[in-house]
Amino acid sequence: MADQEDQAQSRRAVAVNNGAVAAAGNGKVAKRDSDEIVAEIERTRQNLARTIDSLADRVSPASNVRRLRERAAEEISRPEVQLAVVAVALAATGITIYRIWGRRRG
Repeated sequence: MADQEDQAQSRRAVAVNNGAVAAAGNGKVAKRDSDEIVAEIERTRQNLARTIDSLADRVSPASNVRRLRERAAEEISRPEVQLAVVAVALAATGITIYRIWGRRRG
């Protein structure tokens, strides 16, 4: 029984979602300053705008292409990737020459 009373009292003492009114255990209500509420609304609005901009950037096809190009440019600038590209080009050239000369002989 004491646990239920403690829970009920703790529920009364909890502030409601950082709202404008907070209930204390003694039944009194404390009001927040309107300037503080306006400032919190503005902060929330700015955070929401940043979140929406971030989501719009993530799903934008143009942004996805730009990020893909940047990533490809970073990968191609690595020496081991450049070496692999040269090796593949030489192998393709060798196979092409071999096939052309093989047709001429046969």
